[in-house]
Amino acid sequence: MIKAKPKPLSEIQNYIESFDKILVTGCGGCVSVCLAGGQKEVNILKTELELAYSQTNTKKHMDVYTVERQCNSNLIEELDPVVTEFDCIISMACGAGIQHLAERYPGKPVFPGVNTIAIGVDLDIGLYEERCRACGECVLAYTAGICPVTRCAKGLFNGPCGGTNGDKCEISSEIDCAWLMIYYRLKEQNRLEDILKIQPAMEWKNQVKRTIIQKGYENRYIQK
Repeated sequence: MIKAKPKPLSEIQNYIESFDKILVTGCGGCVSVCLAGGQKEVNILKTELELAYSQTNTKKHMDVYTVERQCNSNLIEELDPVVTEFDCIISMACGAGIQHLAERYPGKPVFPGVNTIAIGVDLDIGLYEERCRACGECVLAYTAGICPVTRCAKGLFNGPCGGTNGDKCEISSEIDCAWLMIYYRLKEQNRLEDILKIQPAMEWKNQVKRTIIQKGYENRYIQK
């Protein structure tokens, strides 16, 4: 799931300095689950901003609204009658949701309230670890379910470097060598031959905007 962290309050204040009526919008999807941009966090941000402005006797009108998901056109249309009353919008959704909101309301400045960090797993309440970089060329079938792009400190795609020291990476004694982890797990599964299957160099297609079409929907969206 996408993980995000709230931006510093001072940065958000800089965004909205010249605006008087601000709408803070939350998302009930990923950012809500990772405690960054759901209804609770939206209310907290509004309160923090109001307290900050009260210290300087600055008058700003703020309100909040949370939709189920900001990355879905059908779900954000309920904001249509709301945004007309405001000068700008703070979106606490992920980067995709923020862009989607800005596209729907091109006449309104839409500012990010969070930094989108990674696709990761939950380690504990409020603690997450990146496990996927959405590179678009998944090799987990060959690496025993351990991603070399995110879990190898050097992002090595075909085997380890020469800097392994006691099962740890030379970069830090706190970082496990991902390729040793891959080796041990493949060995346990009697699949060590998979480590010899060389993968082509990553094209890093994620450097340009991508559109994801699920299998079975190609004819609907791809023009021949």
